[in-house]
Amino acid sequence: MAPPASPPLRRQSIRVALAATGVVALVYVIIAAGVIAFTTINLTADVDRRITGTIGRIPQGGRGGGDQPFDPGSDPSRPFAPRSFTWTITADGRVLAQSGTPSLPAALLSVTSPVTATINGTVARVAGRSVGSDRVVVAEALDQVADAQRNILLGELLIAPFLLVSVFAGAVVVGRRVAAPIEASRRRQLDFTADASHELRTPLSVIEAHTSLALAQERDATWYRTAFTRVDRESRRMRRLLEDMLWLARFDAAEAPRANEPVDLGIIVRQAADRFDAVAETRHLQLGVSTAQDGAVVAAAPDLIDRLVGVLIDNACKYVPEGGRVDVTVGVDAGRASVTVDDSGPGIRDEDRRRIFDRFHRSVATSSEAGGAGLGLAIGDAIVQATGGRWVVDRSPLGGARFVVSWPAVALG
Repeated sequence: MAPPASPPLRRQSIRVALAATGVVALVYVIIAAGVIAFTTINLTADVDRRITGTIGRIPQGGRGGGDQPFDPGSDPSRPFAPRSFTWTITADGRVLAQSGTPSLPAALLSVTSPVTATINGTVARVAGRSVGSDRVVVAEALDQVADAQRNILLGELLIAPFLLVSVFAGAVVVGRRVAAPIEASRRRQLDFTADASHELRTPLSVIEAHTSLALAQERDATWYRTAFTRVDRESRRMRRLLEDMLWLARFDAAEAPRANEPVDLGIIVRQAADRFDAVAETRHLQLGVSTAQDGAVVAAAPDLIDRLVGVLIDNACKYVPEGGRVDVTVGVDAGRASVTVDDSGPGIRDEDRRRIFDRFHRSVATSSEAGGAGLGLAIGDAIVQATGGRWVVDRSPLGGARFVVSWPAVALG
């Protein structure tokens, strides 16, 4: 189930849906008008063919005999045919017509090609031609054309509300689904910027305070050494923070994935552990490494796996108290190769488990020196997702936290 949309997102999706509905309504009106026009043209053309065909059947003389007008008769194949009328205009100007036929307007006495006209309140198509010394004019009412226009228009009006409501609702749903990741990304970016500003403000404040105090008056060498030591520590912290932020920014902006190649997890873990030997010795930590005898090989970018292992060991060393233990194990099980990092630290609180991979989030309350900026596990999670790995976060047998990352194992021929 998608999370509820925020008010700005709802308003934006409604505006987009209204715009989409308006475009569809305009297109629908154009298509509907086109359908009516096309139908009208075709039906009118049928009427024209019939009246010109009727004129073509008129015998020479244009009369049914004597002073009787020509009677085309009815078409048995069209029992519900529209009303039709025939007039014969004699050479001396008389107009002959069947009983009940309306009077022919004077303007139509000389009509030739089919035209639309109103005869005694009836809209009809009218055409005529000379037959011998007489002229014959034939008309057919456009009742069927008008009925077809009304039926099509009624159908279009009935369909329009359902169509537009469906388009609006669909556009709102699709708009929210499409905009939700964008909105979430925007919020993460804003949170990231705010958190980064907060993290940088602390060391900058410390450096600024010590610099101001140093410039305010002369002090002894011990004070200066202590101040510069603190400035150096805060500068290093800022450098690590900026490096992590730049790495994440470059990683997020990378368009092409890294090229994969076979990576031996045992070799990567031993190299990473060697880098942390000095850290472990300084804090009197026991750093143990155990690798699979048959080797654990995965397909990934070596630099990403090396960075991930370094993040996990560094994170464990930060939270383990002096004299504690960190164990790193490489294994293969059920076709998956894994790296497991156990520590004897305070572990992860239940309320922090869902946020441990969030940027700038610290899972336990520690000093800034020990806890870092909260980007390590965020970097690790980005690498795991990019390399197709899986996380398992649990409690370690050593009493602290256990982080397990696994990938499909690659068999080397």
